[in-house]
Amino acid sequence: MELTSTSFLVTLIVVTALAMLAALLLWNRVPGPGWVRWPVRALMLGLCQLTAICVVATWINGSYGLYASWDDLLGPANGQNASSMTGPPPGRAKFTLGGDGTRSTYFRGTHSKLAGQVIVWTPPEYDAPGAEKTRFPVLTLLHGYPGSPRSWIELGSMPGELEQLVQLGAAHPFILVMPEIYPGGVNTDCSDVPGHKVATWLADDVPALVARNFRTLPEPKGWGLMGISTGAFCAAKLPLQYPKVFAAGAALDPDPLTGDPGVLTDPVLRERNSPLWLVRHAKKADVGLFLATSAQDKDSPPQQLDVFAKAAAGTGVRVKTLIRPAGGHNFQTWTGMYPDALGWLSTEISPPGGG
Repeated sequence: MELTSTSFLVTLIVVTALAMLAALLLWNRVPGPGWVRWPVRALMLGLCQLTAICVVATWINGSYGLYASWDDLLGPANGQNASSMTGPPPGRAKFTLGGDGTRSTYFRGTHSKLAGQVIVWTPPEYDAPGAEKTRFPVLTLLHGYPGSPRSWIELGSMPGELEQLVQLGAAHPFILVMPEIYPGGVNTDCSDVPGHKVATWLADDVPALVARNFRTLPEPKGWGLMGISTGAFCAAKLPLQYPKVFAAGAALDPDPLTGDPGVLTDPVLRERNSPLWLVRHAKKADVGLFLATSAQDKDSPPQQLDVFAKAAAGTGVRVKTLIRPAGGHNFQTWTGMYPDALGWLSTEISPPGGG
């Protein structure tokens, strides 16, 4: 039973209710002298409190995506490190259909050797009559830190927001791909670091898995990214690092585009994996980037968007910026940016077609 599954939360609620009912029914029926009855009653109260705490903790984890799996919470079994993470390879990964119409799997990347969850949603047009040979563009959604792939569903109103825009003719019907951006619980700002190649996981292993199992358009014109916060930082940098995989990226409230010293302590490694350094050294890269924030967001200052746009001048990188007058670093702000971001991505990424 998955840590973030609804069935796990419901099970905990039922166990909590049963523990409370048992305490009520057995309170005056505990046999023995007082020195026996009172410790037993204390244990019953403790069990009620423990199960209630587990329910609240699980609900908070599901809402904020703090831990995506049991391995993420407890650590890999037997002290395994990133290079020996378990999980089936892409060729044997099995997608499980969920009640919300998404398909999820847990697999180990061939090249990165990392393992993590990937959730995929296909638009209604994918299964429409006559669409059997139609290939669809892919939009990879990158969650924040902390967060999980399901953050997009539980908090980010996906795929509902996309479907509304498609019905209005304001966006393509994308295949949505929601992978873990720090498999194994190690945040690297989506960078390849010794022993943990997260950029390879996102730009090589995950696309290969999706292309193997779904009717996707060819890379790069049929592939893009959209991210929030730390995921936005990744959505700005990965097209610059992998222009043959991703044609465009939309970054909503990105973390500082110069990199986070708390994540990558090596100053050279941090600089070479920062979107600002990458765009300054882009050599006629045929990619587009959409960067958005709000004037009130101290975690993603508007000034950095201007600096980035100036750095991109003359490189061939197409940059569009959006600064909203108000909004915090949260999904309420980010969902308000969806129409601009998804509309722009639909001009940069190819529409469904024969491939």
